[in-house]
Amino acid sequence: MEKTFLAIKPDGIQRGLIGKIISRLEEKGFKLVAMKFMLVSNELAQKHYGEHKEKPFFKGLVDFITSGPVVAMIWEGKDVINALRKMMGKTNPLEADTGTIRGDFGVDIGRNVVHGSDSAESAKREIKLFFNESEIISWQPEIQKWIYE
Repeated sequence: MEKTFLAIKPDGIQRGLIGKIISRLEEKGFKLVAMKFMLVSNELAQKHYGEHKEKPFFKGLVDFITSGPVVAMIWEGKDVINALRKMMGKTNPLEADTGTIRGDFGVDIGRNVVHGSDSAESAKREIKLFFNESEIISWQPEIQKWIYE
């Protein structure tokens, strides 16, 4: 099974969307293996968004992700990276399909509720940034036999 990183950003926290977002992923059949409610330090934010360091919007990304608490999570499942990308919707909520997290809850590109890894490489990097190996729980829900062949 594949693992990916997903964070509910400060706007999602402030708007009370934690439960709704987690419910969507659980209802899809994905397994939560790590979660923490945290404040992102400036240092962690700069590492997390490091690929955008030279872009004009970098400071805004760092300022926003450090502006309030986030819920950082690791989800596990078959092709979970691609599935979560589809469930999140396009980065710009105004272009995201209805039924996606961003399409249903977002309005502004700078307040798009969630961040999710866009590749296996990004997932590994982001998971290591936010979690220690000891914080990732390996467990087997009984319902898995009804989800996967």
